[in-house]
Amino acid sequence: MPTTTETIDVTPLACQKVNEIIQAENAVGKALRVFVEGGGCSGFQYGFDLDEKRDGDQVFPYQGFEVVIDPVSWTYLKGMKIDYVDGIQGAGFKIDNPNSKGSCGCGSSFNA
Repeated sequence: MPTTTETIDVTPLACQKVNEIIQAENAVGKALRVFVEGGGCSGFQYGFDLDEKRDGDQVFPYQGFEVVIDPVSWTYLKGMKIDYVDGIQGAGFKIDNPNSKGSCGCGSSFNA
């Protein structure tokens, strides 16, 4: 359960893909950790990992898994939307981040 009134959104297609990855990686019971780290062409980049919950994490339950975000990353990710796109330029997770002041063309990095 989130420890804040702010939340995140994970689309049904993204949920389906996360569950497929969890099954393929034999990681049932692990959470999807979403984080930011320094780097990328715009200053910060997004990261995803299958991980255990840690003290202080924001926890968001979804069907079949939980999304966890550490306190520092939460500052940058409040209100984000995670989608999965499969198009002519490839397939992958897409972040729509209302806290981003700009991003690069690849969509995997941003500045705040």
